[in-house]
Amino acid sequence: MADSELTFEFILLGLCYLYIIFAIVLTGKISHRLPKTLARKFLHIMIGNFIFVIPFFTLNTFPVNFPFFVAAPFIFLTFLVSPLSPLKSLRLRMSGLVDVTGGGHPFGLVLYAVSYTLLALFFSDKPYILAAGIIPLAYGDAAASLVGQKFGKHQYNVLGKKSLEGSIGMFIVCFLVLFTSYLFFGYPYALSTLNFAVAAFAVAVVATIFEAVTPKGLDNLTVPLCSAIVFLLLIGGI
Repeated sequence: MADSELTFEFILLGLCYLYIIFAIVLTGKISHRLPKTLARKFLHIMIGNFIFVIPFFTLNTFPVNFPFFVAAPFIFLTFLVSPLSPLKSLRLRMSGLVDVTGGGHPFGLVLYAVSYTLLALFFSDKPYILAAGIIPLAYGDAAASLVGQKFGKHQYNVLGKKSLEGSIGMFIVCFLVLFTSYLFFGYPYALSTLNFAVAAFAVAVVATIFEAVTPKGLDNLTVPLCSAIVFLLLIGGI
């Protein structure tokens, strides 16, 4: 391993930390000016965009997996602003972020970080699979929430109140964003356009179902993990 390669990895690692911290702090700052739901989904999308940095890491497999090293510490950081945090003073200083998380499941961000970490652990060398897990949560779930709140007139209740409009919004956005990500992942990883499209469609269906039937907050685990598994099965572990 060349010193220059390792140096680049550490620089990229540091930049990722700065970006995610910036996203968290920015969300806390703007949370007083935006509805809690909008602020929370803004944070989901900002952190979700990290998937487009992962291909630039060259050290991405066990035991030296830099994308995993990016994601894992944020399990502890998000836990420190959760209701079980032992550092109450930190919760007070991060009151904006605490208010944002309070609008959903109190451990929603922790579960988001856990999902990200698990996917990074197993699929950092195949970031298109990681993207298939994170895009439905970052973009699709945000669409479901925002569309459902604004246009959700046809309600249904499985394990929580949802709307048909929100579910349709999630399916459409999930499929479009994931399929569009082919422009980024398709060529360098020699992926078939047709296979990618079919897998993206299946992921959109599965993610929408799990978002609809999973209790509030726990979809931060079920949606990304199940979506990644479906995509892996259909696209193949190339």
